[in-house]
Amino acid sequence: MSIVNFQLSIKIIMTSREIIAYMESLQNEEQRKILMGFFKTGPGEYGEGDEFLGLKVPQTREVVKAALNIDHGPLSISEVPELLMSKWHEVRLCGFLILVEKFEKLATKRLENNADAIRGRDEILTMYLKYAERANNWDLVDLSVHKILGHWLLLPSSLGDKDYKRQVLDELSQSDNLWKQRMSMVCTWKTSQMGDPSWCLRYAEIHLHHPHDLMHKAVGWMLREMGKRVSMDLLREFLRLHIQEMPRTMLRYAIEKMSE
Repeated sequence: MSIVNFQLSIKIIMTSREIIAYMESLQNEEQRKILMGFFKTGPGEYGEGDEFLGLKVPQTREVVKAALNIDHGPLSISEVPELLMSKWHEVRLCGFLILVEKFEKLATKRLENNADAIRGRDEILTMYLKYAERANNWDLVDLSVHKILGHWLLLPSSLGDKDYKRQVLDELSQSDNLWKQRMSMVCTWKTSQMGDPSWCLRYAEIHLHHPHDLMHKAVGWMLREMGKRVSMDLLREFLRLHIQEMPRTMLRYAIEKMSE
């Protein structure tokens, strides 16, 4: 089915069960096999056991768009946990992207200090952290964490101050779950975009000796973004201090956009 035809055929979605049923109806066996190989779902691989429907990301985003259609009443946040608990990778992605969209609507400049918006953002953040382990592959983390957790770090919150926010990230970074650890690093993409390098530098140091290649890539990527968005001098100083101990993949990602 083409994306155009898909957009024309999508129905109005009101509940999580309707979302799941609709997405299951689009199952594509050929694409499913490709995705299961790409996301390393085989025995002993980092995505072992994950189940795919075979949907492409634009298809999932169209479902999110339909679920949040204001004209017909957007999907309630209370419906999202059922999506996050699904065995299907794409359904979980849909749930996380719905949280992203809901968070971003409450995080505009006009609503930064609005009491109702603060409560709403904190509710979304709390749900995101509660179901963090359901983001059990790099795409689920990378498409959501900076837009929810990363943005929340720099916004007013009734949950706690900067020390509390640092504690939230410390707990993720110290988890024995690879994807929570990745969250603590990739969320700094947003803080760097907004001009604050401190979060990136802190968690890059914490994960400097991480054993997994996926974290080497994440740390190097976030350092590169920090240098690009905030200060190349800060990036060069970090490299000067740590270049001898950095894994080579991390270093390669960090210097990718630097001149010879």
